Amino acid sequence: ATQWRSRERNYPEELESWHLERVTVENEDYHPLKLITVTESKTKKVGRKESTSSSSSSSSSNSVADPLSSVLDGTDPLSLFAATTTEPVASNVEGKRKKNETEVYVGSDFEPWSSKRGEILARYTTTEKLSINLFMGSDRGKPTNTGSAVSEKVRTRLEELDDLEEGSQKELLNLTQQDYISRIEELNQSLKDSWASDQKVKALKIVIQCSKLLSDTTVIQFYPSKFVLITDILDTFGKLVYERISSMCTDSRSLLPANFSPETVNDTAKETCLNWFFKIASIRELVPRFYVEAAILKCNTFLSKTGISESLPRLTSMIRGIGDPLVAVYARAYLCRVGMEVAPNAKESLNRNFFDFLLTFKLIHSDTVQNQLAVQAVEIPIYLTLYSPAIDWMLRCIAYRAPETLLTEMMERCKKQGNNALLLNSVMSAFRADFIATRSMDFIGMIKECDESGFPKHLLFRSLGLNLALADPHENDRLQILNEAWKVITKLRNPQDYINCAEVWVEYTCKHFTKREVNTILADIIKHMTPDRAYEDAYQQLQSVITKVITHFQDFSVLFSVEKFLPFLDMFQKESVRVEVCKCIMEAFIRHQQEVTKDPVILNALLHVCKTMHDSVNALTLEDEKRTLSNLINGFIRMVSFGRDFEQQLSFYVETRSMFCNLEPVLIQLIHSVNHLAMETKKVMKGNHSRKTASFVRACVAFSFITIPSLTSVFTRLNLYLLSGQVALANQCLSQADAFFKAAVSLVPDVPKTINIDGKMRSSEPFLLEFLANFFSTLLVVPDHPEQGVLFLVRGLLNVIEDYTWEDNSDDKVRIYTSVLHLLAALSQESYLYHVSKVDSNDNLYGGDTKFLAEINRLCDTLIGQILEHLKTLGKEKTLKRQSYLALLIFNSILAHGDLRNNKLNQLAVNLWNLAQKHGFADTKTMVKTLEYIKKKSKEPEWSHFSDLAARLPLQSRT
Repeated sequence: ATQWRSRERNYPEELESWHLERVTVENEDYHPLKLITVTESKTKKVGRKESTSSSSSSSSSNSVADPLSSVLDGTDPLSLFAATTTEPVASNVEGKRKKNETEVYVGSDFEPWSSKRGEILARYTTTEKLSINLFMGSDRGKPTNTGSAVSEKVRTRLEELDDLEEGSQKELLNLTQQDYISRIEELNQSLKDSWASDQKVKALKIVIQCSKLLSDTTVIQFYPSKFVLITDILDTFGKLVYERISSMCTDSRSLLPANFSPETVNDTAKETCLNWFFKIASIRELVPRFYVEAAILKCNTFLSKTGISESLPRLTSMIRGIGDPLVAVYARAYLCRVGMEVAPNAKESLNRNFFDFLLTFKLIHSDTVQNQLAVQAVEIPIYLTLYSPAIDWMLRCIAYRAPETLLTEMMERCKKQGNNALLLNSVMSAFRADFIATRSMDFIGMIKECDESGFPKHLLFRSLGLNLALADPHENDRLQILNEAWKVITKLRNPQDYINCAEVWVEYTCKHFTKREVNTILADIIKHMTPDRAYEDAYQQLQSVITKVITHFQDFSVLFSVEKFLPFLDMFQKESVRVEVCKCIMEAFIRHQQEVTKDPVILNALLHVCKTMHDSVNALTLEDEKRTLSNLINGFIRMVSFGRDFEQQLSFYVETRSMFCNLEPVLIQLIHSVNHLAMETKKVMKGNHSRKTASFVRACVAFSFITIPSLTSVFTRLNLYLLSGQVALANQCLSQADAFFKAAVSLVPDVPKTINIDGKMRSSEPFLLEFLANFFSTLLVVPDHPEQGVLFLVRGLLNVIEDYTWEDNSDDKVRIYTSVLHLLAALSQESYLYHVSKVDSNDNLYGGDTKFLAEINRLCDTLIGQILEHLKTLGKEKTLKRQSYLALLIFNSILAHGDLRNNKLNQLAVNLWNLAQKHGFADTKTMVKTLEYIKKKSKEPEWSHFSDLAARLPLQSRT
């Protein structure tokens, strides 16, 4: 039997011996943070021709050189490349800058058409039946046989051109909107397939037939969506033609530069380009001829520099021949769209296009249009909204980077049109917000006098409000603007119209006015939206109102003093929406609240908000949602502080525990907060508790002890029992600390074999080892209970470890026993490594009593017996590599903590050393270093017995 004896330790002396040597550094001495000065060497190495140039490019001797730069000396490939290209690049940039001074280019601040596309398709729908003429092709459209003569092919093409508009067609009737969209998509694909199979004329026929559909307004409410779908096909066609001609300008290995000139285009490409324009010119009908030519407008760049700028006015004039004002306005919108892509600097043509529209604007109210609307049973307000996308787009193109004078001109032209509401709305939507804001009062005057013509005034105030949310009007006008707008908005009877406007003006009110005005607005919204539960159809807008209010009122004491704020929240009756609003409020609070608070107004309001979030949790709530809610509630809890009123703070924690009992992360946060409160109390009292504070910290400890069992995660409970026990010990609550540690010991058998880590099942043993190592470190300073016997907690923990079912191929039990050996060695010291202030550990209680030390040694002998038994088992099972590793681990433990002057312990160490390398699985490098350490230590007087040990430790080679 081994007789363990721990070696005696002098911790202060050991700590001092491990300190680094202190060196005094004078100002002129080397210091690692000082700059390095590189001195150039003038000597040259023989046989290195390339080194002769190194001295010529060095900097002056008084400058501080960078060692990396001095090595390269500016001769690295990147430096050489930069040196050769700097001048041409600079001159090129200068040339471009001069060019840009006279031209307007479309930047990222321009909202592209693609962003409008989805919005139009979603807004303009119909339940009416639609019809479409599909191009079916003809035999003459098929490719000729390889044996046919070239003249036959040309003749066939000419016949096809004559037959462009009389090709075989199939009319599909009674299509639903979705069927219609599907057919258009089929046509788009058919266009691509025809082009890919070199049936260019067939492709052109498809485009012409599609363009014809844009002159059909039989289902007028669907026209904007039809425009979007058909122009997608036109865009595809324009791109295919341009790429085809572009490919003819270069060979397959190079690409045509973006800024090419017509002079660089070869004759074949120019002839092909002209051929396309001639084909299109032969189209009889105006609408398809206009659209197809506009689609390939960019191809003019192959013919001449001025081709596009010359074509735009001509195409603008062509539109004058389109009689239907709706068809005409969308044709103008398409011309603006293409114009902005290929010639954004041709603003004059774009302006002329829009002014042409204004001249024909009165046609909207003509008898022809009125008769058409009567047939289709469409009212004027609905009809006018069909114009909005086209007019908005035209004005957006015109207003892009336009000077403020253009807005003045537009306002004058609107007045000439009788302040038409539709035009006025589009002008306010298109121009820069700051331009609109500075003329707010002018616009309000125009809105008052405008001819609504089916376009309601409240929509005009909404557009004005959107601009004022982005830019500020003159300070003197702000109140008058709000009063004028709200006079109109508050009279709206339709709740949906009302909330759409009110939502926009809330932001303006929050930006420029106090809580009094905001409270008035909120009260008015409640008054309008409460009757007949109108709020149920406006949750999105109401949520937007809340978001805007909390964005501008970042001081929550002011926010919650707004009388109607909480009643406003009561309108969110749908639970999912109400929870989202509460989350929004809590996120704002956590983001903007800089200091802790105890304001009762804030606390009561936010407790109500948090309770709403908590009560939404049920069995079906996802873990991610629970985590989000918990984080928000925890953020609130951390921001609450009653200063030195610790009892009030504890009462708050008790209240919140009862309110948020279904969210475990919140309970965990509360336990941490209460433990922190106990330690704060200790800090304030400087460790000397009075009767009152001692009673208070015991109340804190009791809070944790009661709360921890309600948690489901075993490891969370273990760690909190240990942490709370440490807090109790630090506050001299010894019996409470014992209760925590006993609870932790009794919980170890319940540790599951596997735990879920990030969605994957992992073995729990590594986590258990980590916890036990922390626990052992705490047990060193825990004093024995007078009625429980020597080391009762250590013994209890060892019994639990013994009975625990470990994995079959695991050595974790032995690793734990090794850690316990380290603990017992520390417990046998005359003075422990560390202590808890005002707590007498076992070194003071037992004072090195021989019976106490003998008990420790007996425990150590038992543990070593268990370890050796496990090593024997590993030898039988032929798991020799694990045996070698553990033998060396235990040897090192004995070396560090055992008294090797004891012959039996010394012999055990030698046996373990030999076992570690017996079967050739030893970590030779580690063993060599270990032996070197032993030999080095043996030279010190107090370690002289290590010399005998070193002589008995052979090193075997792997061979």
